[in-house]
Amino acid sequence: MRLTLPLLVWCLSCAAAEPVVVNRAGDQIDVLIGGKPFTTYYFNPQVAKPYLMPLRSAAGTIVTRGYPVGNEVPAGSQHDPSFEPHQRPLYFSHGNVDGLDFWGEEVFAKYFHDHGKQGYGRMTLEKIGEENGGADSGVIRADFSLQDPAGRVIGEETQAYTFRGDDRTRIIDCQFTVHATHGPVTFGDSKEGTFGIRVVRELNSPPGHMVNSSGAEGEKAIWGKRADWVDYYGKVGGEDVGIAVLDHPKSFRHPTTWHARGYGLFAANPFGLREFTRDPNQDGSWTIPEGQSLTFRYRVVIHQGDYRDAGIAEAYQKYAAEP
Repeated sequence: MRLTLPLLVWCLSCAAAEPVVVNRAGDQIDVLIGGKPFTTYYFNPQVAKPYLMPLRSAAGTIVTRGYPVGNEVPAGSQHDPSFEPHQRPLYFSHGNVDGLDFWGEEVFAKYFHDHGKQGYGRMTLEKIGEENGGADSGVIRADFSLQDPAGRVIGEETQAYTFRGDDRTRIIDCQFTVHATHGPVTFGDSKEGTFGIRVVRELNSPPGHMVNSSGAEGEKAIWGKRADWVDYYGKVGGEDVGIAVLDHPKSFRHPTTWHARGYGLFAANPFGLREFTRDPNQDGSWTIPEGQSLTFRYRVVIHQGDYRDAGIAEAYQKYAAEP
């Protein structure tokens, strides 16, 4: 007998949580769920920003792009029109923070010709504050300094991830807090940001699909628009799978605008209002006063089937009710 959607969602929410193991080795932390590899958190000081790579479904299907690895990219990949090597599999950064580009990376500047005179910022690990597994979840919390090209600290950032999963789903709760510890910190109006995922090619649209919480489909209807959530779904390696990003109501400028592209960049960006609207009178910039902070909260859901099968609208309501 076919289950109705509300009953199906209820059944999925009751699925047994699998244990999470968190193992650090040097400049990376491996995360296993149910005894299977899920992702790795990289924070090599030679790389301009930390990131998670790859992301896998509960069945083990990799749903994010396979490069760059460190600062290396496969030979010939720069001929892809959507190459963009600074777009890591999962990361948080922005293209204009106190006038510095934390979204791009200097090591890849040779591939671009329109960077102008903007300097590149970088994030340097200060400490891993927490790295714990558990019977039903695991946590990583890390503190970074935000630095200019000369190494001057302009602010600090805390990244916190909580990992969960069952036999159908993988979930990452992501919280990023930027602290204005060395004077005010300004996020400029730029489309180049801010919480990004670079999906595997099969989830590009086309051949995959993009949909948001308003029911809009495709890049033209989603890019630059506000929404509670966006989902990319399709068939990868024989599995019907999708990734949803949910924007928490307490996150900055909820509902966020989305720098979501059909070529595989899947990003929530609450700052790019002028560029998204092409209205010179708009200004999405924001200054954090010295001594204060700004917090962003997102939930990543890697699910089987499409967004309806996974009950993403209902999952968002559950997430939104959390304090």
